[in-house]
Amino acid sequence: MRHIKYTYLILLVLLICTSCSKRQYQYLFQQKSSSTDTTAQKIASKQESYRIKPQDILQIRNLQNSKDIVDLNPPIGGANAIQTNTTQNQPEGHLVEDDGTVALTGLGRIPIAGLTRVEAQTLIEGLYHKILLKNPIIEVKITNLTVSLFGEVKSPGNYPLTRDRTTLVQILGTAGGITEQANETDIKIIRGTQKDPQVTVIDLSNIQAINDPKAILQSGDIVYVEKNKRAIRNDNFLNLSQLIQPALLLFNTALIILTFTRR
Repeated sequence: MRHIKYTYLILLVLLICTSCSKRQYQYLFQQKSSSTDTTAQKIASKQESYRIKPQDILQIRNLQNSKDIVDLNPPIGGANAIQTNTTQNQPEGHLVEDDGTVALTGLGRIPIAGLTRVEAQTLIEGLYHKILLKNPIIEVKITNLTVSLFGEVKSPGNYPLTRDRTTLVQILGTAGGITEQANETDIKIIRGTQKDPQVTVIDLSNIQAINDPKAILQSGDIVYVEKNKRAIRNDNFLNLSQLIQPALLLFNTALIILTFTRR
């Protein structure tokens, strides 16, 4: 009888331990090296910005007057006049055709594929200054560039790349950061094709990750933040406790019955 009670107590303690979950402590951006990685900085400075491709969607505006933002999107039916964007909060986008051109009011089709966003701004600004506008200030945005966040992120989902050379830290900040269960030392960036996927691992516990050129995101990237070992272990313990609970209940009932029958 005494052995049965001891066994019961051991199972009860095991159940309590497995149901407990400790707070996850993370260490981000630690100074793991006293010297700066100048090689990584040089590579990052030489890394090219995104170049416009067919099927990209561009938002093109003239910001020559902060009170009068002129939308350069051509109206349906094709008119030669430049439209003033006073009624639309979100102007329509320009689709880059398969031949690499984009249709602009007053300019016709302009070859734009292969240019960076800044190069496209300079080109369009020069053409409008030469033909139609006195002092244009052209803004070009590529609105269809996105990355996908999965795993231990506070707000997973698809996020637009609204600025050039967006980093992993910036996009995670937009998503609210990583959760307490995240493994900050093993964050995966997956890019490439389905037949040839490329996986890059970023260690955010190291402050040098901020300067890592591999942490600059590209359109179509998938960022996956997996659980840390402690969180996985707690999940396994929780699953074990869920299996033990019915058996423990039966064992407890049998022990109570056995205790009363021996009195």
